[in-house]
Amino acid sequence: MLLAQAPEIPTKSLLEMLLGGGISVWPIIFASFVLAVVVFERLFALRKKRVLPSAFIHCFLSQVEDGTLDRHEALEFCESDPSHMARVFAAGVRKWGKPAVEVEQAILDEGERTANVLRKFLRVINGVSTVCPLLGLLGTVCGMITAFNAIAGSDAMGRPELLAGGISEALLSTAAGLFVAIPALVIYLYFVGRVDMLVMQIDQHGQELVNLISAEASQTKKKKAA
Repeated sequence: MLLAQAPEIPTKSLLEMLLGGGISVWPIIFASFVLAVVVFERLFALRKKRVLPSAFIHCFLSQVEDGTLDRHEALEFCESDPSHMARVFAAGVRKWGKPAVEVEQAILDEGERTANVLRKFLRVINGVSTVCPLLGLLGTVCGMITAFNAIAGSDAMGRPELLAGGISEALLSTAAGLFVAIPALVIYLYFVGRVDMLVMQIDQHGQELVNLISAEASQTKKKKAA
C-alpha cells in the first residue's frame, strides 16, 4: 500500500518576499544599492597604494635626507606623484627652510584637507545604517495597521488568514531594514578605523619631513658638518 504523499509547503522567492514587505521596502532596496556603490568606491579610494605609496615615501624622504633633492626638485617629485601623501609633502616643501612651526602648520593644513577627502561618502554609509531600521519600523507600523483594519472590518474570530497579510508585511519590512543596516554599520566602523589609521601615518611621515627641511634642521646639519 503506497503512503499518501505529503503536500508540499508553498515557498516564495526572495523577490516575492521583498514585494510582500510593502512600500517601505523600496527605499530600503534603493539604500542598499547606494551602499554597494559607495563601498566599492571607498575600497578603491582608500587603498594604501593610492594614499601612502611606500616606495614613493621611502625614496622621497631618503633623497631629501641625503641632500640629493633641492627644494625645486623635491616639489617636482611630489607633483609627479598622484598620491595623497605626495600632496601633503608638497605643502611642506613649499615652506622649505622656514621655521619648523610654519612647515608643520602647512603640512597639518594639507593633512586636514586630505583627511576630509578620505572621509568622503562615509556619512552616506552611516546614514544608510541609521535610516534603514527606521524605514523597516515604518513598514512594521503600516503592516500592523493593515492587520488591525482587517480585524475591524471583518469577523476575524477564528480566521487568522485575515491577519497574515499585515503581519507578514510588518515582519518582512523590519527584516529588510535590519538586513541592510547591520552590514552598513559594520562597514562604516571599518572605514572610519581605516581612515584614522591612514591619517595617523600621513601625520607621522609629515613630521619626518619637518625634521628634514625646517630651518632648525638646516642649522643642525651645518653644525654637524662644521
